[in-house]
Amino acid sequence: MSVQSKPYVTPKEYLERERATEEKHEYFQGEVFAMVGASFAHVTVASNVVISLGSQLRGKPCQVFSADLRVNVSRTGLYTYPDVGVVCGEPEFGDEHRDTLLNPKILIEVLSSSTEAYDRGKKFAHYRTIESLAEYLLVAQDQPRIEQFIRQASGDWLLHEASSLDERIRLPSIECELKLVEVYQRVEFSEAE
Repeated sequence: MSVQSKPYVTPKEYLERERATEEKHEYFQGEVFAMVGASFAHVTVASNVVISLGSQLRGKPCQVFSADLRVNVSRTGLYTYPDVGVVCGEPEFGDEHRDTLLNPKILIEVLSSSTEAYDRGKKFAHYRTIESLAEYLLVAQDQPRIEQFIRQASGDWLLHEASSLDERIRLPSIECELKLVEVYQRVEFSEAE
């Protein structure tokens, strides 16, 4: 019995298909991966981050974007949809469609049990190759916790953590902050966590 391999999909084919559907997919090395839906807590946390950063960035040369904007990691070929991101200065896009960003300043992923290992590991390895990326945040949805990785001049990444609702994470690359009490507004945590 032979195993049928998946046909290789070119980046051009991926983008054509992606632009013709409402569903979102990641792309890497010729393979296309369907993205799963998000929980109410996940969507609430991501929305709260967008609202907080959006209000702080008014009048500044940066803007926040949500999971509807695709990011291409040029050096590795990954196409993905981060939960939240920030771009500063003139956005650079992959083509004339202006729907695939190349130069994010900050990327933020809201963790879920099905994606946490990927967001911490392989996806962060891809993201670290983006020259414009200054900060990467992992935001829990089941407890108040934000992990912030800040790129240092040496190329190393420094970790800061906040895990109490009265704490805040400062975002030096855009001169903003995220107050955990605002990030987790209207998010209910179970007693066991």
